[in-house]
Amino acid sequence: MASLVDYEDSDSETDQDAQLYHDEGLIVSSSSSSLSSSSSRVSAAQCGSSGSVKRVLQGSALRPYVPKRQRLETAAVQTEEASPSGSSGSLLLSQVSERVRPFLGRRQGQVQLPRRMQSRIEAHQGPVNTLQWSPVDHLSHLLLSASMDRTFKVWDGVGEGRCLQTYSAHRGSVRDACWLSCGRRLLSGSFDGSAAVTDVETGQTISRMENGFKVCCVAPRPSDPEVFLCGGFSPEVRAWDARCCKMLRVYKAAVQQTLDVLFLSGGREFISSTDAVSRDSADRTLIAWDFETTARLSNQIFHERFTCPCLGCHPLESSFVAQTNGGYIALFSAQRPYRINKRRRFEGHKVEGFAVHCGFSADGSVLVSGSSTGSVHFYDFQSSRPLSTLHAHQHACVCAAMHPIMPGLTATCDWTGEIKIWS
Repeated sequence: MASLVDYEDSDSETDQDAQLYHDEGLIVSSSSSSLSSSSSRVSAAQCGSSGSVKRVLQGSALRPYVPKRQRLETAAVQTEEASPSGSSGSLLLSQVSERVRPFLGRRQGQVQLPRRMQSRIEAHQGPVNTLQWSPVDHLSHLLLSASMDRTFKVWDGVGEGRCLQTYSAHRGSVRDACWLSCGRRLLSGSFDGSAAVTDVETGQTISRMENGFKVCCVAPRPSDPEVFLCGGFSPEVRAWDARCCKMLRVYKAAVQQTLDVLFLSGGREFISSTDAVSRDSADRTLIAWDFETTARLSNQIFHERFTCPCLGCHPLESSFVAQTNGGYIALFSAQRPYRINKRRRFEGHKVEGFAVHCGFSADGSVLVSGSSTGSVHFYDFQSSRPLSTLHAHQHACVCAAMHPIMPGLTATCDWTGEIKIWS
């Protein structure tokens, strides 16, 4: 008993203390069974054991029994608290924003223009190249941004503006990124020479295609989103199939760089914009291609000596627009021979060498464009007259995107990595 008391007084592990307590119980029971043989020995054993047990209960921290189900639930709660980004990512496509829900299934009325800033986000460590809302209505609170800091992110654009997922699928600057029509995958192109398809919810890269040149633009085919075009610092535009990572077609032109590509007619044709601006480059600034045969359909589309860093297709009418470095947006027919509309041009903003994007409202009645001065310009599509100018940023505003179903909600970004939401 003396050795047990000495052990009990020492700083021991919890499991050893529990074993000691068990041994003391055996001593007490054996001592009580020999009561008839020696009463003095029994009393001494009982006194010693009771004192030892008392010291065990006071000195050791015995763990109470916890049911297995309760232990598992506690561990799950601790895991969620330790990694909130993972839990939010798993619910990325299963939750409908309460701010979007009232507009689902509602017939769109007259387009409203934003007037005040709703939120400001220090989004990236480098310039933001593009913004795009999710094309799926019940997930349209998700806002995609791509940046020169080698990442592209998904934000809660209609809520508090928090980052829901960050994707690092590339080793170089992400020059372009867009949603696929299903709303569950992202297509991106980077200066590291690759184009990638990424799962929105898990963040895993599903497929990667190596091009061997810096990628500046990507465009999924409307009729088959798993097939996409890829252009950049190369005289070639390549068509890839993301399901098998196979190059399907190559479209070659006597140029050094492709600035943007745009599908027309459901994916049967597309327009490529190049950097050719020499005196005899009228046949190379904008080129129309047949997707299946790789043949040039028209090379006499734009005859002015300005590059077109961005192309956009009207959501309802058979026409498309081209942002030009001349400080205006040109309008073209989407039918052959793709004539320019010389009586309608949208001017008032400045480009000055930046890849300033332009886009449409959901009904196509309003055309929106960023500006190198940091402002955002809204134009009436039918009359081409300016509707409103929003002084959004201190630096060049390279992209502005109007929400597809929420009236007046617009996202803008600038060359410093800042994103602002306006309503």
